[in-house]
Amino acid sequence: MAGDTTRKPTNGHRGRKVLGAAVLAMGLSAGLLCAFTIAVMPGLTAADDRTLVDAMQQTIVKIENPAFFLIFLGAPVFAAVALVQARRAGSAKVAGWIVTGLAFYTLTLLITFTVHVPLNYELRDAGDPSRIQNLAAVRDDFVTPWVTWDIVRTLTATAAFCSLIWALVLRGPTGRAER
Repeated sequence: MAGDTTRKPTNGHRGRKVLGAAVLAMGLSAGLLCAFTIAVMPGLTAADDRTLVDAMQQTIVKIENPAFFLIFLGAPVFAAVALVQARRAGSAKVAGWIVTGLAFYTLTLLITFTVHVPLNYELRDAGDPSRIQNLAAVRDDFVTPWVTWDIVRTLTATAAFCSLIWALVLRGPTGRAER
């Protein structure tokens, strides 16, 4: 039609939207982990044994929800789709930064599933904090490795987020990346 100024999104625009969704999900994930590293765990480790164990048991149960899984597991899915789109568009630099982000986030997931999930389930299954015989030992077995590895996975998730931001910057506002 003459005078029609509406445009359908091009593959470049769709690719930018998917990469933008990956950046958003990765940022939310890194932010959640960062909140635990800099606020939640320091606050809980300052509390008594029963408070920490009870609060973490409740958190472990509540965090497994659709919003968490969409963000935490959606981030690498969006990034993988964005990678396919960048490769199809011939955007080698963008693809390289997406791969870097995925590599860092793979480390985040590896730490989560090999360290945090087993520790979480062990703590969750320890039972009612008022009935645990040696609450201090349960707390100590949980806190030190959990906090240490949480710092590491916060750093890997943040590096993944930064890598995807740079990929988005390289992609440019029109979706046409420097090749």
